[in-house]
Amino acid sequence: AIRLLAQGYDVTVLERREGLGGRAYQLRDGGYTFDMGPSLITMPWLLDELYAIAGTTTAAELRLRPLDPFYRIWWTGDPRHFDFCGPADRMKAEIARFSPADAARYDAFIERSKAIHEQGILVAGRKPFLRLADFAGLVPTMLRLDAIRPLSSFVGRYFSEPHVRQAFDFHSLFIGGDPGRVPAIYTALSYLQVADGVWYADGGVHSVVRSLAGLIERGGGRIRTSTPVAAIETTGGRVTGVRTEAGEHLPADVVISNADASLTRQRLLGGASPDALPWRFRRPRQTMSCYLLFLGTTRRWEKLHHHTLVVGRDYHGFIADVTRRRRIPSDLSLYLHAPSRTEPEMAAPGGESIYVLLPVPNLASGDDWSVRGPELRDRVVRFLEHDFGLDGLGSSIAVEHAFTPADFASQLGAADGNAFAIEPTLLQSAYFRQPNRDRTVAGLYYVGAGRSEEHTSELQSRGLI
Repeated sequence: AIRLLAQGYDVTVLERREGLGGRAYQLRDGGYTFDMGPSLITMPWLLDELYAIAGTTTAAELRLRPLDPFYRIWWTGDPRHFDFCGPADRMKAEIARFSPADAARYDAFIERSKAIHEQGILVAGRKPFLRLADFAGLVPTMLRLDAIRPLSSFVGRYFSEPHVRQAFDFHSLFIGGDPGRVPAIYTALSYLQVADGVWYADGGVHSVVRSLAGLIERGGGRIRTSTPVAAIETTGGRVTGVRTEAGEHLPADVVISNADASLTRQRLLGGASPDALPWRFRRPRQTMSCYLLFLGTTRRWEKLHHHTLVVGRDYHGFIADVTRRRRIPSDLSLYLHAPSRTEPEMAAPGGESIYVLLPVPNLASGDDWSVRGPELRDRVVRFLEHDFGLDGLGSSIAVEHAFTPADFASQLGAADGNAFAIEPTLLQSAYFRQPNRDRTVAGLYYVGAGRSEEHTSELQSRGLI
């Protein structure tokens, strides 16, 4: 919206919920503030680029703080931890505590990951994949970089110690990808953190949402919340506008959908088939979902960092359970976000605001979350107390909220209640994913979760961004 406004377009943003953000929503209760989805910022230069387009700077609009370490990784039953950070000497020292031989291969891993990031993401990733030939042109580069093999196999070429391998292949879980199934092009997810750092915005990630909303309004755009869209209207194969659930027709020459790409065509285009050739013959596989627990506590724990990963004893079985077997994991691995470690004002005095994320299967598992949710809540709290060492957590909880796969479906319109859109496997990436421009409806574009990885290339090439 900001980019379109800068080019002189008349822009209206429609949001189904009462506030902006979507997955990047925020919850406030009793003096505790929780980001409900994304909790870290990478590639801050993208924000610099966006604010410059709007005639301002990131520094004038936000306070970004670099995190050090980016996150701490703990393994249950092991007293050691791994601090994932930026400087090469410190990273090699962390690796060497587990395997000196692996530490010696770190530079080679980073060099190859850098090449994949620069050639597979920053260059090829800005090209549209509207035709199969576009994807075919990328394949030789990816083969040369060894970026098509599974991510876990790629990481295994450089690191052999199990803890070290897990520290470098889990990043695809941030986008819902099983490291054993996604291509190694996603090693760029770890590289970009090392290259550009991991950042925190004061007020949480939602402060970025609020800031961008301000730029839209200052640029002359309109934002309408609590305005769910019922249909994208078309005539003769071209969009003419949208119809809200209240029955209002809003004319438009261009419609850009940030809704779940899998459901935009099914629900908003009257059940049209997916706009990607493979999915006309089989349904796309959605990513796993998440069980989220938001805990406001009356005490603090020094063991918590801003970002903490707690890996269970059966890492591979855990991933298989939530991604392939589609069942509640028998073993737990958790991501914890405690922004009050960096910004104490995010919690009530003397307490913590803790966001707990547990990957779980999506709704295709058939689980009844009215039953599963309370069961998992108790398992997670017990695990954090007894396996991770947050003694007295249960008795210190003053504020508590949960978000389940059923909520992803009902509140965010996510297909199968997924948390990260379509699973990013090789045959569900690039050409095989929803491109930015709809192939059959002129004037319809897609952004956000579920569309192809090529950023906003097609909109840029047509002068729309």
